[in-house]
Amino acid sequence: MKSMPAGQFKARCLRVMDDVYSTREPVVITKKGKPVAKLVPADGQPEDIFGCLRGEVEIVGDIVSPAVPLEDWEVLK
Repeated sequence: MKSMPAGQFKARCLRVMDDVYSTREPVVITKKGKPVAKLVPADGQPEDIFGCLRGEVEIVGDIVSPAVPLEDWEVLK
């Protein structure tokens, strides 16, 4: 894990954030030699829940009609 002083992080924070994003390696930020913060890559979140399984699932058959015939339903009797 990389470590860098706070002053150096302040001067290069955008570049350091890009490096953490691309390498997925955290960086510890120190002040007077003591760790005060850790910059870690953010967890990737799916952009949208709808369509997130596109291409992963195949629908086979009729998904609208009931699986059991209407004659077998006890409620309708």
